[in-house]
Amino acid sequence: MRANFQHIAPFLSTGDADNMLRIAESFGSFGTYADEGSNEGLGEQLPQRFDAAFHYITAGIDGSGNPDDPGTAIQRTNYFRETYAYGSDVQAAGIESFMEHPAIKQAAQQISGRNIIVPAIVYANILVPGQELAIHTDVPEFRGANRKELPQWLLVTMLHSGLFDQWRIPIVTCVSWFGAARGGAFTFYPDGPEATRESIPATHNSAILLDTDAVFHGVERVVEVQPDLPGIDRETRLHFLGQDQWQLRNGERALAGYGWPDLRYSISWKAYCFSDAAEEALWAEGSDNLTVEFILDRLEAALRERGVLDGARPEPTQFALMMVENFVRFPRAGSGSPADLPPP
Repeated sequence: MRANFQHIAPFLSTGDADNMLRIAESFGSFGTYADEGSNEGLGEQLPQRFDAAFHYITAGIDGSGNPDDPGTAIQRTNYFRETYAYGSDVQAAGIESFMEHPAIKQAAQQISGRNIIVPAIVYANILVPGQELAIHTDVPEFRGANRKELPQWLLVTMLHSGLFDQWRIPIVTCVSWFGAARGGAFTFYPDGPEATRESIPATHNSAILLDTDAVFHGVERVVEVQPDLPGIDRETRLHFLGQDQWQLRNGERALAGYGWPDLRYSISWKAYCFSDAAEEALWAEGSDNLTVEFILDRLEAALRERGVLDGARPEPTQFALMMVENFVRFPRAGSGSPADLPPP
């Protein structure tokens, strides 16, 4: 079944779209989206999104193989992110009207088929030339299970297993693009991971709304403006210098300089979606929350039913690898070449 999504262009008024660029400039600098360690006792030696990272290192963005060495592959996907707002915690002045934008909320109602839309988070991503984003599904949430409580890979595994659907909190994401970078198309599998991969150009003042927790998606490579991708690690930051100029630095050491037209800049808006007040209250009150023990026990039982686990439960890292390998199914190589969608 084809995913329900809306591609919108133009998205905002001309003035509001330009203001999204100004907000990034006023933020000053962006840090990398480097993975943090997982929760204690739950495969903490693994990166938070090792499911997507390991697949990308071996398969690349389209599943056909990755010509880069692992180090370069990691740098290509270690893009820059900052959170503009998380609930009532606003970090970027001027983002409030975007977070509560009535047109976005109305589109989210249509996508989700639910009446109550609760904006939860707004964050911005910047990819420098040569970077791309691995094919993945976003981190879902369940009653009692979110990224503050559990490793991100475990939440993704829970969704793909289908064992926890009755606790899932539906989330609609709006991904919007601003600026004039070349390349960096939004690529996704609207008909499922076995079907054709399609792409939408990341053109200025356009957007797509969909359930990114369930639909595999990624970002095609931003056109490179220099032969080698600068070394990017957790200490690297992207700084705005003024006059449309940005600089990549590691500490005080300059690594590269870019103009706005070189950078792929997107803003993601996420909202919880509820059918009615009773469903929202069930989430807010926490009266039907999952526990870690219940989650792991149910996943373990499913692995035993599949015949892939016998004997004692493996140690945490091996158990994590086993769960991802058996429950998360990435698009296959050769499942289709990119195909630009027609204009909305």
